[in-house]
Amino acid sequence: MKNLLNLIAVLFISTVAFAQGPRIEFKEETINYGTVTRGEDSGKRTFEFTNTGDAPLEIKNVKSTCGCTVPTKPSAPIMPGKSDFIEVQYNMNPGPISKSITVESNAVNVPNGLITLRIKGTVIEKKEVNLLEKKKSILEQ
Repeated sequence: MKNLLNLIAVLFISTVAFAQGPRIEFKEETINYGTVTRGEDSGKRTFEFTNTGDAPLEIKNVKSTCGCTVPTKPSAPIMPGKSDFIEVQYNMNPGPISKSITVESNAVNVPNGLITLRIKGTVIEKKEVNLLEKKKSILEQ
């Protein structure tokens, strides 16, 4: 009887230890905008992810390091095997882009359910062509 109880206890502990739960896997954790021109690029990008676990995944909160980057999270839980995305809108201020987005979830495969996503790149101003200079260059030809 004692051996049977020990066996049941071991099986129970093994089952609990290997219970998977929700798991989040991102297609990519860094998006490189490259060099983009202000006014020609909307600044919107998406981080696609999949729940590779066996329980619903909840995205509890998504925060940016500054107000120039606005993330949008899914409102409904993501079922096992399903995919969704987090949209990021950067305000396209000229200069280098180096921002972080923190995702808080109930995923068991990342420490404390937190994962950091990054965006990087460079925004340049659109070159304005001065009409007088353009006319002058045409006349010089």
